Amino acid sequence: MLDVGAGRGAVTTPLVDAGHRVIAVEAHPARAAHLRLHFGRSVTVVQADARDLRLPRRPFHVVANPPYGITADLLRRLLHRGSRLETARLVLDERAVGRWTSPSAPGAGRWVRDFELVRGPRLPRRSFVPPPHVQSRILVIRRRR
Repeated sequence: MLDVGAGRGAVTTPLVDAGHRVIAVEAHPARAAHLRLHFGRSVTVVQADARDLRLPRRPFHVVANPPYGITADLLRRLLHRGSRLETARLVLDERAVGRWTSPSAPGAGRWVRDFELVRGPRLPRRSFVPPPHVQSRILVIRRRR
């Protein structure tokens, strides 16, 4: 499992508790250090900007609440030809989810044969600390078979 924008581990913790092997990606040095200290060897922490992230060469899954400002760059990287992405569940700005699940999604001609993108459930603002200024929704990505 890849947790992009891992922050202080709010998504990483339940993934580890469920027994997943987790790679936590965090750009901020202090938060990356916190993740290393908190999880020790049970999580691989990669300090990197998600926009420059080298994706795994083996099939992988993503569960993440990335910074909303990198949504387009991250999705282009995950959906790129040659990506080994199997599934993703991303917490994003609801407007971005609507844009990427529409028939005119950015670059859809390149990835629509390989991936299906669907709107997942909305998340209440009170689920976040601090609450975002926008409505959030889960974007679900599945590799087509």
